[in-house]
Amino acid sequence: MSPGPAAATNTCTAFAGHARLASGSLSEVASRVKVAIDQGEQRTILIFDDVTARQVELDLRGTMQDVLARVGQRGTQVESARAARKVGRPKLGVVGREVTLLPRHWDWLAEQPGGASVALRKLIDAERKSRDFRELERKSQEVTYRFMSALAGNLPGFDDASRALFAGNREAFAEAAEAWPADVRDHTRWLMTGGTAGDDK
Repeated sequence: MSPGPAAATNTCTAFAGHARLASGSLSEVASRVKVAIDQGEQRTILIFDDVTARQVELDLRGTMQDVLARVGQRGTQVESARAARKVGRPKLGVVGREVTLLPRHWDWLAEQPGGASVALRKLIDAERKSRDFRELERKSQEVTYRFMSALAGNLPGFDDASRALFAGNREAFAEAAEAWPADVRDHTRWLMTGGTAGDDK
């Protein structure tokens, strides 16, 4: 079983101390957490959003029906906010504008398959992909660090693991985090991959 859900969208993971308690939709996790607390779970329970690793606060008072009703209301509010953000988005299309280049640049473009326009589009797309990759890597590091700071901040090797994380050195990270509790270590590694590695839950 992997430390993360099959899809990170709208899912979360709950930990009781350093042990993974549940992973899935917010309602599924809320149910498991509610049962654990009602059965006398003494360890601190933290719930993390699987996309951002931010902690999710739930109101667990009352009956299970009360808890799930509040979770349902929360989900409705989130979906309404997402729908509002999508309203009025412009349609994409081709726009003609003047481009100023040196003669040697025009000469090079003229030699490219498909002409200048196609070549420019390919160059722009390639640069965007490169930047997107770097941005995704940076966000993955931030998300991973947010989670490990909450659950592994006092564990041995945390400082070394942090340095390896931001250096992009996964081998050094694995070595520094090897002694961590398995669930914390595995979930951290899962977040490092952007929530895609070993997601055969």
